[in-house]
Amino acid sequence: MSRRKKDPLRPLTDDERDALSQLSRSQAAPAAEVARAKVLLLVASGADYQDAAHAVGRKSGDAVSALVGRFNREGLAALVPRHGGGRRRVYDQQARARILAEAQRTPTPERDGTATWSLSVLKRVLRQAPDGLPRVSTYTLWEVLHAAGYSYQQTRTWCPTGTALRKRKAGVASVTDPDAEPKKS
Repeated sequence: MSRRKKDPLRPLTDDERDALSQLSRSQAAPAAEVARAKVLLLVASGADYQDAAHAVGRKSGDAVSALVGRFNREGLAALVPRHGGGRRRVYDQQARARILAEAQRTPTPERDGTATWSLSVLKRVLRQAPDGLPRVSTYTLWEVLHAAGYSYQQTRTWCPTGTALRKRKAGVASVTDPDAEPKKS
């Protein structure tokens, strides 16, 4: 005989039941969300926490209990996994946008001391700027630029992957590779 549940699952609304049912059958949704939807549907149909956990390949009913409590408080938002551990991001979206804005700016030799961006020069410029990032590292710069689709080109500067400037008779033209995104992975 199981213990009395401290925080039993509240009755599901029709919209929640439909969303959980659809998500539990999804082939494209993240596996963690699908498993959580299945667990909640099993608990809603009267299954014990331990049985619901075993039905989706989990060992402990304690995690199901925590999920039920979170679902009671947050609703369907409880299905999305939160931060799973490790260090939190130091630079938010605004700081990342600042890094990208600086990298997209063409450096001036008088002001920046270079005609092309390298990670160390970009780091120095960002650290010295009044609205800059005083503790940014080259690894963070590399990570942000790489995630935004930039790569270090043969011209020894950071350029958007899949675009290139080509000399033509009529002047300089920007050429874009339509297959650049599939080539990245």
